[in-house]
Amino acid sequence: MEQVNQTCTRLGIKPGDRILVVRIGTATLQLHRQGVVAKSYGISTSRRPASNQKGSLGTPRGLHEIAERIGAGQPSGMVFKSRVPTGRHFSEVPGSEQDTNLITSRILWLRGREPGVNLGGEVDTYARYIYIHGTNQESRIGEPLSAGCILMRNLDVIELFEEVRSGDLVWITE
Repeated sequence: MEQVNQTCTRLGIKPGDRILVVRIGTATLQLHRQGVVAKSYGISTSRRPASNQKGSLGTPRGLHEIAERIGAGQPSGMVFKSRVPTGRHFSEVPGSEQDTNLITSRILWLRGREPGVNLGGEVDTYARYIYIHGTNQESRIGEPLSAGCILMRNLDVIELFEEVRSGDLVWITE
């Protein structure tokens, strides 16, 4: 958490009561409330090395915030296309799509907070459509699996969605 505090101080950001810490190496996401770990979840991140660069398909590092919360009230397993619910549970999609990593249940769309690192130009997390979201590949959580996003089990992302708000900080580290 020291790196988070140092980065916030450098950027003139006051951390809120809730901070998410994503650890790529251990495939975990921790919800911190007032500096204390309140909950820890298993996750999956990119199949490629971590990277903030556009087109890299890597999970971006550094300080982010939750820019948008999408999917409130949708049932667990709902498939989203372009951030819109399709009306189908992932078990209802054609077999050929079952092998792909679908966006399901909830979306927490991230925006970088560090200009030149994960905000703006060729390193803009928001423009890369990097989310924390549910997946139809729940049995593979813990493996490198995504194209840059942070994947969670459906019930876990729904639980997390209810705990966080737009503007909450997200620290992503190796």
